[in-house]
Amino acid sequence: MNEKILLVDDEKGIVVTMKNYFEMSGYQVYTAYNGKEALQKAAYNPDIILLDINMPDIDGLMVCQRIRENISCPVLFLTARIETSDKIKGFQVGADDYIVKPFDLDELGARVAAHLRRENRRQEQTVCRFFGEMTIDYSKRSVTIDNTPVSLSKKEFDIVELLSQNTGQVFDRERIYETIWGLEGDGSSDTIMEHIRKVRVKFAGLTLHNYIETVWGVGYKWNG
Repeated sequence: MNEKILLVDDEKGIVVTMKNYFEMSGYQVYTAYNGKEALQKAAYNPDIILLDINMPDIDGLMVCQRIRENISCPVLFLTARIETSDKIKGFQVGADDYIVKPFDLDELGARVAAHLRRENRRQEQTVCRFFGEMTIDYSKRSVTIDNTPVSLSKKEFDIVELLSQNTGQVFDRERIYETIWGLEGDGSSDTIMEHIRKVRVKFAGLTLHNYIETVWGVGYKWNG
């Protein structure tokens, strides 16, 4: 196992404990104790990031937002916050999961491994699909319409990937949420509506075709 993991928390005891655990599990571990240092260490291109939200200089939400446009690896927030509104904010800036403190190290390790397996499966995928004037490259995680790139966030692409690979199949919001955020996600499926709205706006700037169709009272399906 050569996966690189970046651990970010201003509580040094937590960082040391996690570092020892993950190094014993075979990971290459980088550590940071504040937001500024986390942004610097992100240059090492970690395969996954464990990121504390409550930090004194730059909080985890801002760190995630700043790195998300350039780094697509999973970001798991470490937090004592349990309010749904806080979790929704985290998902909106690009988080993939929440780990609530205090946490069990073995459960944390299992979640990290699950996210990495999911990423590896995606990276192994080399299929391109063509829908009218749209091309989706699943290995590069890119979408173009008439050769014009469409800038999608990580979660926006995940939704497009799920729907487009299952053309015609109807997915309700709960199923989309569980598939992309995981069964442990504690946010609201209402976030799916907002993500799909943003995708539609981006598509509408380049095409009149409605690729994501609403099936009223049921959910959404890909209209290729």
